Amino acid sequence: MLKPIITLKDIAVSFDGEQVLKNFNLTIGDGEFVTLLGPSGCGKTTVLRTIGGFVTPDSGDVFFGDEKINNVPPHKRAVNTIFQKYALFPHLNVYENIAFGMRLKGKKEDEIQKTVTEMLHMVNLNGMAHRGVGQLSGGQQQRVAIARALANEPKVLLLDEPLSALDLKLRKDMQNELKKIQQAIGITFIFVTHDQEEALSMSDTVVVMDKGEIQQIGSPPGNFNEPKKSRQQIGSPIDIYNEPKNAFVADFIGESNILDGTMIEDYLVEVAGQRFKSLDSGFGKMAPVDVVIRPEDIDIVPTGSAAAHINGVVTSVTFKGVHYEIIVDVDGFKWMIQTTDSANVGDKIGLALTPDDIHVMAKSVYSGTMGDYSTFSDEMEEALQEEGSEHED
Repeated sequence: MLKPIITLKDIAVSFDGEQVLKNFNLTIGDGEFVTLLGPSGCGKTTVLRTIGGFVTPDSGDVFFGDEKINNVPPHKRAVNTIFQKYALFPHLNVYENIAFGMRLKGKKEDEIQKTVTEMLHMVNLNGMAHRGVGQLSGGQQQRVAIARALANEPKVLLLDEPLSALDLKLRKDMQNELKKIQQAIGITFIFVTHDQEEALSMSDTVVVMDKGEIQQIGSPPGNFNEPKKSRQQIGSPIDIYNEPKNAFVADFIGESNILDGTMIEDYLVEVAGQRFKSLDSGFGKMAPVDVVIRPEDIDIVPTGSAAAHINGVVTSVTFKGVHYEIIVDVDGFKWMIQTTDSANVGDKIGLALTPDDIHVMAKSVYSGTMGDYSTFSDEMEEALQEEGSEHED
């Protein structure tokens, strides 16, 4: 088990009378790469700023190791922050940007030179020490920001959506770079993003948030945030996708068909008018539940065939490059299917499922609010708006 380095205990934060964090508890291990994941306004950046000392909680405590640091100012915490806009000094070259914090601490010039050289090598910016930051690409500027932060030898690095300003290819490249750097130096990274793929591909632990509360934590075995009690509660970051705890997590992490169901008994669930064997238990008999079926887990079969558990009519077909995204109307509920098999609008098709394709969740406050593709979800609308704003730039 990792040694705790950051502990947030019963943290509450409000701005202008609106509560942003509610009874927030989280423990982060030394050397862990932790990602706070959630939609805009969920409180993830407030958590980061609370750790950094830029936000003072209304109640609750922040610990660094065993030391309570509520009243320790930001510059005296063993923490550095990389912001969304990098905050590089435009009048200083790459070398001086990286050296800035060390000069403030009064370090000797030979030590500064040695550290800057090491940092430039680590972030693959050899030979660029005397280049102006305005001459650098977005990815190179970000590497300078990382080097400057690490030059001060923090024990924890806070990263507030640092990849959001980069184009898609560069963002993917930098995801790999960040993970390599974190593994090389072995310190704790706490990363904030709303990008699910980014979180799942980089992190040891993913903390999914909404409305100021933790919805689910995906951690390696031995993490101290929650005991591994059941399929619904905690597992690896991959399990957040495969075993979401509630409808919010299922909808936010990838695409999901989320339907009302009834747990007839252990390992037997009724959904869409049919009974299916499942891998889930512990809900009680005849219990109302939410049922999640991922679009890529559904097989298309001939309607009316023995393999067709559910039948419907194709209402939309979109080619996505590596697969087709097909919307199917089943008695008024719109299912999404992601498959390499094509279909035509108006086709009647059958949907085939196996027990491993069906995930059962307890009802929650999110039940009935998402998972039907009759209309765009808020997440899809937000993505379209972001895409539009990028084109305007």
